[in-house]
Amino acid sequence: MRGKNDIYCFLLRVLVSGIVFSMTTVNSQKKNILFIAADDLNCDINAYGVSQVKTPNLDRLAAMSMQFNNAYCQQPLCGPSRASVMTGLRPNNIGVFRLNDKLRKEKPDVITLGQFFKNKGYYSGRVGKIYHYGNPSEIGTNGHDDEATWSERFNPAGIDKTRENEIISYGNNTKAVKRQLGISMAWWDPVSEDEEHTDGMVATKAIEMMESHKKEPFFIAAGFFNPHCPYIAPKKYFDMYDIKDIEMQDLQEAKKDLEDVPAMAISRDLKAWPYYFDGVSVKEAKQCKLAYYASISFVDAQIGRLLDALEEKGLMDNTIVIFWSDHGYFLGEKGLWYKRKAFERSARVPLFVKVPKGPEGEISKEPVELIDMYPTIVDYAGFNVPKELDGNSMRPLLTGKSKDWKDFAITQIHYKPNEQGYSLRTKKWRYTEWNKGEAGRELYNHVNDPEEVTNLAEDKKYKKLIDRMSRKLREYSDTYKPNPSKKKKKH
Repeated sequence: MRGKNDIYCFLLRVLVSGIVFSMTTVNSQKKNILFIAADDLNCDINAYGVSQVKTPNLDRLAAMSMQFNNAYCQQPLCGPSRASVMTGLRPNNIGVFRLNDKLRKEKPDVITLGQFFKNKGYYSGRVGKIYHYGNPSEIGTNGHDDEATWSERFNPAGIDKTRENEIISYGNNTKAVKRQLGISMAWWDPVSEDEEHTDGMVATKAIEMMESHKKEPFFIAAGFFNPHCPYIAPKKYFDMYDIKDIEMQDLQEAKKDLEDVPAMAISRDLKAWPYYFDGVSVKEAKQCKLAYYASISFVDAQIGRLLDALEEKGLMDNTIVIFWSDHGYFLGEKGLWYKRKAFERSARVPLFVKVPKGPEGEISKEPVELIDMYPTIVDYAGFNVPKELDGNSMRPLLTGKSKDWKDFAITQIHYKPNEQGYSLRTKKWRYTEWNKGEAGRELYNHVNDPEEVTNLAEDKKYKKLIDRMSRKLREYSDTYKPNPSKKKKKH
């Protein structure tokens, strides 16, 4: 009997070992996700043809990814864009249109991207800015973050927060009792080390998170605050640029560019045109543009550190890497500054997607939307894509089947419930309606007018095209439902 029992015990151990080995193998095959975000970054980087801006690590990421040259945000404002990204839903479907709109108040049961993976047994960790934060006012806090998204979250604060009084600011914003640095023409170039700054600390913490959780599947989100104003980076990044090489559009030419634009489209920008604040000179705008470029190069260096860590820890081959920005940004073109516009420079974003055994160094010119990231990541991680998402998995593009892809992207602008714009972008055209066309229309041919100088909306020969695009656009603008006003408290 003892001999038989020994055989049974041996066979049982073999069976259990096989199960454990099988489970371990399956678990090790789960794809990790490194989700990297920049704040207010436009496409002024080398990979997108702006060789003046030095971004060797984004070039490196581009070489191992598919680069999307026509990627667009859903709303060019931090809070709504980021809420849309993290839910995979359009602003009209989550009710988040302004910086202070609360995602969980409007959509309490939504399953966010990080929450999806947390529910699947992943470690879901965040460091830095993924949801909206006031910058620099809320650096070091949880800002408008969503706690349910994460297993763990970290909020470092560097000298860009702790030494705000040393920041140089231009224009009438400096005369305020308390400077509004979150929207400012301001910069600072301290002689400092990367890790003295918030974004350097973000990279360091993200690397620590990879090390701590490399034996389990992870969704790690690293959110950089740069190049959002105030434009701050160590001096060595400023020294990479020469003010003599920084160009600004001639203001007479810039003003002429706006003559055929509907008033609502630029209503917030003309109050102190050019450059948004009274008293900002062309020379000062150049300095701010240089500082913006310096802060991009600073973020690029931190991205390099993350890529180095993936390689050093043997995680690169099994990790999905996504790099994105929440919206584009004007730097004096048309005399404009900042975001929150329906023009290409405000709506278009850089987007790199690296998936295991996927395309490397390839470029897609198909229109994609930031809401497409959620289903793409879920798809490539091996899970079923939730049907309620508004975006689409980019697998057809990543596998060379572009004929199965949509042919447009939608970006919307929300100034007030009665001041809205919706913009439809195809490969060739951008068509925009303000208040469903009642407050004006815009049509730009991107083949021969990439800077959107000539508005063709009033040209009768494009009437059929405009009618067709308008019908498509209304499918989205008609879904808008104003948030109910807050009930007045009874006294």
